[in-house]
Amino acid sequence: MKNKPFLIVCTLFFLCVQMNMAQEKSKKEIKAEKELQKQKEIETLVQSKTFEFDANFVQPLGRRDLNIQGEQYVVEYKPAEIKSYLPYFGRGYNVGYGGDTGLKFTGKPENFTIEKKKKYYLIKTTVKGENDVFNLSLSVYFQGSATLTVTSNQRDAISYTGTIEVLKTKE
Repeated sequence: MKNKPFLIVCTLFFLCVQMNMAQEKSKKEIKAEKELQKQKEIETLVQSKTFEFDANFVQPLGRRDLNIQGEQYVVEYKPAEIKSYLPYFGRGYNVGYGGDTGLKFTGKPENFTIEKKKKYYLIKTTVKGENDVFNLSLSVYFQGSATLTVTSNQRDAISYTGTIEVLKTKE
């Protein structure tokens, strides 16, 4: 009889611990499901070759990072053309006086490749602008963040970090 209350308390304690552990496991499962869902969304976007890269930060060669968040600096990827509306901070080699317009170009993507790595997709392409050839290397991580590196014949290389999203229609 004296052991009965002790057994009841021990049983209740054991049940509480088990419920707590089961709840923790479900939180981990929910997080894993969300990550998997985001990864599938990113995979669908990348495979469609129709998305937009929204730049948040720019890393010019030999300079400190600059926050460009809130501005409308994007690169629109489509199978037929790529449009870039990015700022450029760096050294240009054959740019006319007062003619620097940033990295604003439209062109047909050539040599478009998508390679799936362990934790990201690597998308490479070449675009011929009016006066320059741009090599774009976009690393898209499974959670949606991305890094774009642009090299060209007439400018220093520059990198941007941001996100990829569904292509927004312009009105």
